[in-house]
Amino acid sequence: MTMQPLRAHVRNGRLVLDEPTDLPEGEVVYLQPADDADDGLDVEERRALHHALDEGIAAARAGEHVDAEDFMRELLARE
Repeated sequence: MTMQPLRAHVRNGRLVLDEPTDLPEGEVVYLQPADDADDGLDVEERRALHHALDEGIAAARAGEHVDAEDFMRELLARE
């Protein structure tokens, strides 16, 4: 099983996950703050990236998506 990154916010000095997790009770998790400054994007590029991500999420929720493995097979077949 591949573990997806967990997103959390600090509330009253505690880390609170944004979504439920399937991690077992008592699991130890090491956290490192994300630093957007290291991504090399300026404000406009980051805004465009977030807009594109929002559009992609909306399209996927609307059923406008393809299976990633099928997509990769199609790309590799073009070579």
